[in-house]
Amino acid sequence: MKLQNIGIVSPGDMGQAVAQTLRESGLGVHTALEGRSARTRALALEAGIHDCGSMRSLVESCDMLLSVLNPAAAVDNARAVAAAMRETGRRPVFVDCNAVAPQTVRDIDSIIRSAGGECLDAGIIGPPPRGKAAMRLYASGPQAALALQLASPRITVRVISDRIGDASAVKMCYASYSKAAVALGVEMLMAAHRLGVHEVLEQELQESAADNRDWILKRTSSMPPKAYRWVPEMLEIARTFEGAGLTPRMLQGAADIYELIAQTPLGRESPEEARSRNRDSLAIIRELAG
Repeated sequence: MKLQNIGIVSPGDMGQAVAQTLRESGLGVHTALEGRSARTRALALEAGIHDCGSMRSLVESCDMLLSVLNPAAAVDNARAVAAAMRETGRRPVFVDCNAVAPQTVRDIDSIIRSAGGECLDAGIIGPPPRGKAAMRLYASGPQAALALQLASPRITVRVISDRIGDASAVKMCYASYSKAAVALGVEMLMAAHRLGVHEVLEQELQESAADNRDWILKRTSSMPPKAYRWVPEMLEIARTFEGAGLTPRMLQGAADIYELIAQTPLGRESPEEARSRNRDSLAIIRELAG
């Protein structure tokens, strides 16, 4: 099967960058903006993504659909796609690229298969593929090799197995480090401010743990606008670990921190607004602590 037209649900910060990269590779890229926000519409327009309007029209127009959403919306989106498949008789390959637990993506696979469709499990690791930034797309499932057609200089595709759930498992394990560890580091720095010892801690970190300090601050710079999405992602990792016989509680605590950050003025900004302000990471910590 040669892919020609790809649907993106939805062209947010990550989805828009993926769409732009696929267009540069010569693929037709489409989305469904019915009921979407003004910001999403603007991002789609900026990227030159064709608006099919409804989910039904998107399903009719595409060979493959990439679901790139807030993890909390992943299952509902799969249900909407499955309903459109039943209505139209068209069954584009459905690729769940969301940060969800293996158990969740297996539920999504069942929803798509109940409509006669084919589901691929995919996990995105890395930043939105813009400029010099590149990402990796891990894929698994019986037809995972189809994802290789999405490869480009900024998207590396790695097919790892024919099992639905394996790609999501890689994503969940990696994100427990790349995001949950950031939650702990940010909480540490916020606590030091609230306790009035941040200057002493800053000196100690620079002397004894400079690499860890820099790693935390680098990831803090772009984190607040994404915090609302990272709440359900932490809960999906908690579900993953609990399913493996491990404690979910550390990840539930990380979800609490991101929920707190999501309610702040910094957390309510869009990624575009945050990038335009280009705040220093230590200034972000000070504001969050306040």
